[in-house]
Amino acid sequence: MRIATLLACWFGYLSACLASSIASAAEVRSPNIVVIFIDDMGYADIGPFGAQGVVTPHLDRMAKEGRKFTDFIVPTAVCSASRVALLTGCIHERVGIRGALGPQAKIGISSSETTMAEICKSKGYATACFGKWHLGHHAPFLPTRHGFDVYYGLPYSNDMWPFHPEDIAARKTNPARKPNYPNLPMFEGEAIVDAEVTAEDQKRMTRDYTQRAVQFITANSQQPFFLYLPHNMVHVPLYSSEDFEGKGAGPFVDAVREVDWSVGEILKTLDELHLSENTLVVFTSDNGPWLSYGSHAGSAGPLREGKGTSWEGGIRVPAIMRWPGKIPSGTQSDELMSTIDLLPTIASLIGASLPSHKIDGQDMTLTMTRTDLKPPPDGIGDRTIPIYYADGQLQALRSDRWKMVFPHTYRSLGDRQGKSDGTPIAYLNESVESTELYDLVSDIGEKNNVAARHPEIVQQLERLAEEWRADLGDSLQKKKGSGVRPVGKLE
Repeated sequence: MRIATLLACWFGYLSACLASSIASAAEVRSPNIVVIFIDDMGYADIGPFGAQGVVTPHLDRMAKEGRKFTDFIVPTAVCSASRVALLTGCIHERVGIRGALGPQAKIGISSSETTMAEICKSKGYATACFGKWHLGHHAPFLPTRHGFDVYYGLPYSNDMWPFHPEDIAARKTNPARKPNYPNLPMFEGEAIVDAEVTAEDQKRMTRDYTQRAVQFITANSQQPFFLYLPHNMVHVPLYSSEDFEGKGAGPFVDAVREVDWSVGEILKTLDELHLSENTLVVFTSDNGPWLSYGSHAGSAGPLREGKGTSWEGGIRVPAIMRWPGKIPSGTQSDELMSTIDLLPTIASLIGASLPSHKIDGQDMTLTMTRTDLKPPPDGIGDRTIPIYYADGQLQALRSDRWKMVFPHTYRSLGDRQGKSDGTPIAYLNESVESTELYDLVSDIGEKNNVAARHPEIVQQLERLAEEWRADLGDSLQKKKGSGVRPVGKLE
């Protein structure tokens, strides 16, 4: 009897230990990561950032259940360069990709770079990309060669097709003229599954990407996963499915509302599968609004200028992060953070090693999760981020509070308004003639140059700018950076 009792106690103890181990394993499972990346969405295009004329209930909910970041920037305001910065944690200049790669490009992301997907793969994650890639459309540059198990989407922007406004205008005067762009292909993996994407296909894209994303989450609910969802919208030309087309105040609002619906489908799926408390969801944009497209473009709100410039309207984007139980709900952070910070932050969260080569992002886990929000510093602060746009020229330097703008030429609409028919108007060329300084805490719209009032800040930022030029170069000053790595090229 004593032996039976001892055995029962022993087996009871083992069962308890096993149950405890299973529970502990569940508790320490690495978090799932979802990054939703919108194309050309301006700072003021969604409800949590003061949008006018559009309702975004799912993003409103995401902000209510998470944290919005009011000073979240990209290091450049154009497609390919911004995307390579996000996925590698590097200033785009370091990895050799500038501007927006087109169908004729023979370059792409280098095989020597480490992407966010590869960081996650190193810890056993399932990985997928559904949407716009834009880091090279040839096989060596495709997502499946850079850490993604699954890929479905367009290889570059959805306006790089024979129906670009410039092509349509040219054919009106010369019907025999060949278009600037070839047919737009849709990829699945490394194969073209639709060689000629049509307007009807574009109407279904946001829905298609979302449905595939939901299927991926469901299929991988029992293991850690990384989902990258870079929507083609709200880049022109604007398209929406029949559930949203014509239901808002114009095509742009329709597209925003469908993107919001997409976010809602992702959150609903995570909730239904009981994954929300173990999933970080990040929502942000690649750059500000393409203002020359008038009512088919978004809004930068109080910020200056838009896409294609180094002013805040080009580089400061809406950002919301949700992770129930980890990120305090209904909160706002005004600390400087950038897309380049996501890779090292995610690596830290999942216990992965950083790339062996240099990156520019920082682990911002504390900024994401802290309850004691930091006030802006009086001085330079903890870091600077160089802002490039045209041809490798350092145009601006961001710090926690201050922004130094260097002499350069930029595009602007001036006081003009764009059209309402989906065709762009020509930009004017404006110039910054001398170095300018802005206090972004008191002057978010960059209206007041205070360089003369803060010579000590100017000197400190000038010195830091020279360090960045030595590292990454500056074409205007004909300096080559010692830290620039070669871009991927077709052999």
